[in-house]
Amino acid sequence: MVTSLLVVVVLLALVFDFINGFHDAANSIATIVSTKVLTPFQAVLWAAAFNFLAFFLIKDHKVANTVAKTVHEEFITMHVILAGLIAAITWNLITWWFGIPSSSSHTLIGGFAGAGMTNALFMGANALSAIDTQSILRIAAYIFLAPFIGLFIAYVITIIILHAFKNSRPASAERWFKGAQLISSAALSFTHGGNDAQKVMGIIYVALVAENVIGKTAHMPDWIPLACYSAIALGTMSGGWKIVKTMGSKITKVTPLEGVAAESAGAVTLFITERLGIPVSTTHTITGSIIGVGLTKRVSAVRWGVTINLLWAWIITIPISAIVAAAVFSIIHFLQ
Repeated sequence: MVTSLLVVVVLLALVFDFINGFHDAANSIATIVSTKVLTPFQAVLWAAAFNFLAFFLIKDHKVANTVAKTVHEEFITMHVILAGLIAAITWNLITWWFGIPSSSSHTLIGGFAGAGMTNALFMGANALSAIDTQSILRIAAYIFLAPFIGLFIAYVITIIILHAFKNSRPASAERWFKGAQLISSAALSFTHGGNDAQKVMGIIYVALVAENVIGKTAHMPDWIPLACYSAIALGTMSGGWKIVKTMGSKITKVTPLEGVAAESAGAVTLFITERLGIPVSTTHTITGSIIGVGLTKRVSAVRWGVTINLLWAWIITIPISAIVAAAVFSIIHFLQ
């Protein structure tokens, strides 16, 4: 049965997806804007187009399935989903306002898990029994692994490129890399859309199951991927300029060559993790890739003070989102 609460939850999920788009727009466009290959307006249109292209090419939603199973079904209610979304939206807006490139993925998962655990406590159960501990641990592990995978791949790609083009004229090489950066940024935007939109698909699917609109084993309705890819693409088109500044210039100075390496490394990492069904952070991945590029010059080329601040933001995202969701769920519970 389609209830008003279900409609609210679906709309909030799409709002979160939209916010995810403009919050994470910097992941796809920061380097291509900082290298002046595209203007900011051109860059967001480019990124949004490839965000949406994922709708046509990615048909098995492994990441969505992982997110949907974060909380065990017996502890999932519409209020759990509502509280998780409110917490995720709140933390995303706070970090966007302060220009902190935190993870929208981990915000959503932290909020969902926190609300589910709180519901378990109200039901007299162990809080940890509400969540799929194995999935949460895998996700938590990739908070640390994804940046290092991106860093390593970016470092290797940059070294290969430097050796391959060591005898090229700098002016002609730079023109070539500016063209190549259009391809690498498109690949990153495509994998960003394919990875991040799926997380919201999982939440909406769970909501439909919780309200008995569809069965537990039902195929995901086609309108869910279409709505989610559309929302994240529209969000990307609105941009996230504060975070663009952090990602594009505060970590390390990026040239077109280095932009190609960082974006390619980010795209490869996201493609691999999407195939494995692991909801990693696009933000963490591209940040690690940019650091990897900087390390090929010298260790001091990376602004480690900024990087350490980002690391702390990553670490606290899931716990804070879980705490906010727990508070929101508690308020909803006592108001019932």
